[in-house]
Formats: sequence, C-alpha cells, structure tokens
Amino acid sequence: MGFGDLQSRDGLLLLNNFLADKSYIEGYRPTQGDVVVFEAVKKAPSADLENALRWYKHIASFNDAERKKFEGERQSIDHYGRQHGQDSQQKHEFKSLSVNPAERKPAAAAADDDDVDLFGDEDEEESEQTKQRLAAYAAKKANKPVIVAKSTIILDVKPWDDETNMEELEKNVRSIEVDGLLWGASRFVPLAYGIKKLQITCVVEDDKVGTDLLEERITAFEDHVQSVDIASFQKI
Repeated sequence: MGFGDLQSRDGLLLLNNFLADKSYIEGYRPTQGDVVVFEAVKKAPSADLENALRWYKHIASFNDAERKKFEGERQSIDHYGRQHGQDSQQKHEFKSLSVNPAERKPAAAAADDDDVDLFGDEDEEESEQTKQRLAAYAAKKANKPVIVAKSTIILDVKPWDDETNMEELEKNVRSIEVDGLLWGASRFVPLAYGIKKLQITCVVEDDKVGTDLLEERITAFEDHVQSVDIASFQKI
C-alpha cells in the first residue's frame, strides 16, 4: 500500500515524509502521479506538514486543463509512495513520530563528546584539571562546522500579457535582495499567443528564505507580474 488514506493525519504524515527530499511524486517534473495524489488529498495540508503543503500549493497553481497535460499515465492511488522501499521507510519514520514522548529514551550523546567528563568527583587538587577539561571541551565545540541547509528553486514568473517588458520584469526580480538568497541562471520560455514567462533559478538558505517570501516579494511588482509558480524545489 502507498500513502494510505490521504484524508487522515496518518496518510498526510506519510506524504509529508515522502516529499522531504522530493519536489514531485515521480521524477523531476509534475506527472499524472501528482494529479492522482492531489485529488486524493482534496484540501491543503496543515502548516506543520510543510513539505506536503509546499507540494500541494504548487500543484494547485495549475488549472485543470494544465494538469490534464502532465506526462505519464494515471495509476491507482496505492501505486504511489512505495517506490524504492519508500513506503516501508515512511511507516518506520511515522511509527517513531507516533511514540509517546514519555516513552522515548534519551538520545545517546555524540561519540566525540562522550570522552569529555565535565563533572566527575573532584576535590580542590582537581579543580585546575576541571578548568582545563572545560576549556578543551569549549574549544572542541567552537571548531565544529555549522551545516547550513540549502535548496535550489526554479521559479516560473508569468507576466500579464505579451506587452509586458520582460527585461524589466527580470530586472525587478533580480533586484530582490534577502539574506540567504542567491539568484542564478534564467531564460524566457514561450507560453502562448506571444506571451513568455521568466524561468529563473535561485539558491536559498532554508532557515532564512521560504517560497512564500519569494512569491510575496515578486508579486509585489504588480505592474509586470501576474503570478509565480514553483517549477522545481530540490534540497542541496
């Protein structure tokens, strides 16, 4: 079985875990698999299920006609969510989330910290040794590198019509400066009736920049921008 009942909290948790390192249900672009799961979810997940909510809002940004044109063939809802053993892994993760906090055992301390005994029995003669151990421990902590979580996002920025100055639109988008945001490559992609959209890549620090912030700042250029869609979202 795949995600199970996507009207239940359990099913949505499985979907949220599944999308933790994925932009779509299958592959690297929206497919009929996304449509099947989207229709099963029916409404936006709660805000604490951030991966599922991000995916749902992205699929919802396409209208029915656009979703019908997605690649792939529709499968049973049970088909999705179990590729490469993902289903069993998600159930294991969900089980660990469901454990009563009172039943959880304290996490073991990191191996490289276990060898520092900060508070052993001591007398006055050992006080200097304690200070030295504390100093060594503080130095070890200070030298540990801080891992910064980042993601690569591809945005589709749509203008109002074919008379919109796309060069000015791109200039406006790139003028957005936020700590943790770096703009990358871009191109103009034809849509229809002479209208083109701006497809632009950016790298963000996850703790500082979210898709909601990007959408809010870009759509503020209301003379040029009609809407913003998330074409791709990949954790680095």
